[in-house]
Amino acid sequence: MREFDQTMIIDTSYCKHKIIDVHGQTGVAWLDALPGLLAGFAARWSLEVLPPFPVPSYNYVVPVVGPGGEPLVLKAGVPHGELWSEIDALRVFDGRGIARLLDADRERGVLLLERVLPGDPLRRIEEVDQQVDALVDVLQRLWRPLPEGHSFRTIPDLARGFERLRRRFDGGYGPFPARRVERAAALFREMAGNTAAAMLIHGDMNPGNVLRDGSGWRAIDPKGYAGHPLWDVATFLNDPPVCLCRDDLTRMQARRVVTLAEALNVSRSEVLAWAEAHAVLSAWWSYEDHGVGWEPALALAEIYEESQRPL
Repeated sequence: MREFDQTMIIDTSYCKHKIIDVHGQTGVAWLDALPGLLAGFAARWSLEVLPPFPVPSYNYVVPVVGPGGEPLVLKAGVPHGELWSEIDALRVFDGRGIARLLDADRERGVLLLERVLPGDPLRRIEEVDQQVDALVDVLQRLWRPLPEGHSFRTIPDLARGFERLRRRFDGGYGPFPARRVERAAALFREMAGNTAAAMLIHGDMNPGNVLRDGSGWRAIDPKGYAGHPLWDVATFLNDPPVCLCRDDLTRMQARRVVTLAEALNVSRSEVLAWAEAHAVLSAWWSYEDHGVGWEPALALAEIYEESQRPL
């Protein structure tokens, strides 16, 4: 059995602020208990635990070496519904277009996963057509019919975030433009009503969650939602490269929208509507969880609305 050197491994600088922002004192207590948690699972699964990935996360994620020398990933988080949904979704996806779940402890919030190698993220690909080809290939392998009796969250469940926004501001909208919020809520009501199109989707298909796997690509970190597949397309669109001026961002998003619509054989207006509604909801989530960082998503929503004009 491998020994676990806590002093060399435990570095929570990449995740602690996000964990505490979301989970408060529960997150603080969980972080305090993390060394013992990792030591226990390293022994349980005969793992050599390496330093964590230097990527901001709501969980503690580290590369590990399995008992046979295989490269794996250990992911630990505060046990809660979203992490349980990820476990359930990974079991349904079963490695199709995504890193395979090898073992999990739901009660303790710990997952053992395949490691995707070399693991370069899709966001490093600058050419739009190449990005879209990779994304669409992963999505079409990933999306699955919903299991009977499933408990996955639905898009209407997620859109209730706007109800929390109104409660937060005593029936108002705070810093969020009222028209922008109400327009997004109306879009969700219209689009999410098509339950026949609902599938088990990834839920957070941003370009950092699609990694190169040899000559191909695979996803990681699913949310596991029951919803329209274009939600996944929206999450991709709403994580564009940073530091672009508005004109460059508008041109890039227009190109991505057209290319995605053609590749998925859907209308440009459908893609824009999902992207706009998701952007506003994402802005609220940023405010709700962190109190900052919500303005860029609202700017994207404005771009999408303006783009509804005929080409």
